[in-house]
Amino acid sequence: MVKSSTLILGVAAQLLLPLQLLFSVFLLLRGHDAPGGGFIAGLVAAGGFALYLFAHGRRAMAAILKVAPRDLIGAGLLLGLLSVVPAWWQDEAFFTAQWWTLPFGIPLSTPLLFDLGVYLVVLGALLTAITALVEIDQVDNPH
Repeated sequence: MVKSSTLILGVAAQLLLPLQLLFSVFLLLRGHDAPGGGFIAGLVAAGGFALYLFAHGRRAMAAILKVAPRDLIGAGLLLGLLSVVPAWWQDEAFFTAQWWTLPFGIPLSTPLLFDLGVYLVVLGALLTAITALVEIDQVDNPH
């Protein structure tokens, strides 16, 4: 198990993960009008989880994530696919954006659903790769 050998890294990882996740949500929601979006937001979130993984180990990261990274990939692909369905229902072209206003004035759109799908795919793919590398390292270098 990868475990932090320093108190500073462990505390920093616990403090930075919520901040990085909050910043990734900001980037995700900002992406329609300014630089940002699902890809960069997923990278920022994966960076936070990777730091937590390196500081506390794979089991601790899995405990706070609560879902397998591969499941995030599947959910993201499903959201991306579902984001085209409303345009078909309106007899419009593939990937034509649809906009709705939910109660309390909350806007929802198919581009946001697509970006959320990209976010989940990027987060899941990077966490799958990082955890696989950590597992390979543990097999090659048992402590």
